[in-house]
Amino acid sequence: MVGFSAASRKPKSSPAAKILDQHREWIRDLRRRNLESRRIQSELKRIHDFDVSRTTIEKVLRAIEVKPLSRSRRPRKGSTRYARHIPGERVQMDTCKIAPGTYQYTAVDDCTRVRVSAIYPRRTAANSLLFLERLLEEMPFPVQAIQTDRGREFFAYGFQERLMEYGIKFRPIRPASPHLNGKVERSQRTDLDEFYPTIDLKSSDLSQQLQEWQDLFRLRFSS
Repeated sequence: MVGFSAASRKPKSSPAAKILDQHREWIRDLRRRNLESRRIQSELKRIHDFDVSRTTIEKVLRAIEVKPLSRSRRPRKGSTRYARHIPGERVQMDTCKIAPGTYQYTAVDDCTRVRVSAIYPRRTAANSLLFLERLLEEMPFPVQAIQTDRGREFFAYGFQERLMEYGIKFRPIRPASPHLNGKVERSQRTDLDEFYPTIDLKSSDLSQQLQEWQDLFRLRFSS
């Protein structure tokens, strides 16, 4: 009687074998931006339309012997993290200068982290009104209050009048306290670190690219 022999455990295919030198270079460049494997995976798909698993990315990073991420963490003594419990109860809004003649308006819901952003040539009360209308159109729930810093574009009479017309409360943060608008501040920092370095700021479809990035941002958060 012929006995059973152990079958080979060697996989029939190896995901790492599909990684070319060009792919390794892409991964190396993304790690130089201090991105972890999940972010690298998203950026490979967005920029190069290249799908690869996080496990393979981590294997490549080990193979090319890149340095591990260095993340300094400040001690949080007595700090309290908070979040609103009702969608739309408070929306954080802010502006960010991307380049001369290019400003990004961003709004993030404090409860759900749903985000709306848009590009304008100037940081003005008129553009604040345009962004407010876009925010109210894109948010999937009623907005009860808007929280901003003390920028003149938000304290303009026209902007304040429109908020009162819609019955939306205005909640400016204390002077020199950007951390109170932390969710929208971190969102904009992610854009500055991960989105804008990968595109041409003079591109005619900059707004469309930002919209595609925002859609990816929502998918990343929901996952």
